[in-house]
Amino acid sequence: MTLSQDRSPVINNQVQHSVEVASNTDGDLDIPTICQIKSNVSLKGLTTWKVGGAAQWYLEPRTIAETQSGLAWARLNNLPITIIGAGSNLLISDRGLVGLVICTRHLRHLATQFDNETRSIVADAGKMVASLAWQAARRGWGGMEWAAGIPGTLGGAVVMNAGAHGHSTQEILVSADVLNLDGSIETLTALDLGYSYRTSNLQSSSQIVFSAKFKLQAASDPVEIQARTYRDLEKRHSKQPYDRPSCGSVFRNPTPEYAAALIESVGLKGYKIGDAEVSTLHANFIINSKDATASDIRELIYYVQSQVKARYSIELEPEVKMLGEF
Repeated sequence: MTLSQDRSPVINNQVQHSVEVASNTDGDLDIPTICQIKSNVSLKGLTTWKVGGAAQWYLEPRTIAETQSGLAWARLNNLPITIIGAGSNLLISDRGLVGLVICTRHLRHLATQFDNETRSIVADAGKMVASLAWQAARRGWGGMEWAAGIPGTLGGAVVMNAGAHGHSTQEILVSADVLNLDGSIETLTALDLGYSYRTSNLQSSSQIVFSAKFKLQAASDPVEIQARTYRDLEKRHSKQPYDRPSCGSVFRNPTPEYAAALIESVGLKGYKIGDAEVSTLHANFIINSKDATASDIRELIYYVQSQVKARYSIELEPEVKMLGEF
């Protein structure tokens, strides 16, 4: 890939392709004083798989102004941009990522707002989805019980249309406020996002979610809503290997089949490449059993795909997003 003629940076909203190599050298760039951009920052601890190399440049903004400054700096220096949240659905190359990586997990624009009349919630992109689900449950508001076990941020849930137990983000999202590449702010409705199973238009756009509004169901008995939330969480934890680093479900379910059932049926539970292992508890999970590399995991993903395709002629589509050059 080549850089565009208008010299605009490329936004990578967890899209599955390699980012572009920046032509600038580290010594050429002047860091803006408004935001703390760091160089050569390890991303390994920022993903739930605990693998991956370093970011050439890294920004963890806490305000919209810092984010806007980082975007302007990347544009000025013709750098590609990668946006990450809690890192729960990412496989980052062992070689790391070139350009500027912006992590939104600490992005704070406003205090979480609960409107009792409309049962609506407005929250920042850096808010953890599970925390928001429990806050709603304590108010007796239904519709987010499924989200108590989602290990990601609100921003990531909006971008990926995160879901569980047959429910998803699109059911409760009203709108999302986003930053455009030029630093301007825009409000998008759920319809604008073009939601489908585990995806949205934001995955291929040059926009960064910084807050979102949700509408939940009529108030009920808080004790019952919390009990339902806890049951959904327990159900998730009893069937999935949360004691080991993973990314959650690796493959989308090829309706009407289930990816886990297909993988188990070809005998791959417990199969390992290096320290990457198909979970013995849930076959649609690949765990880092000790010191797996991103390459180990990627190779195992491809091997699982090949075995299922050979047996059933079904191409399993990864839900996880691969970033960088492998």
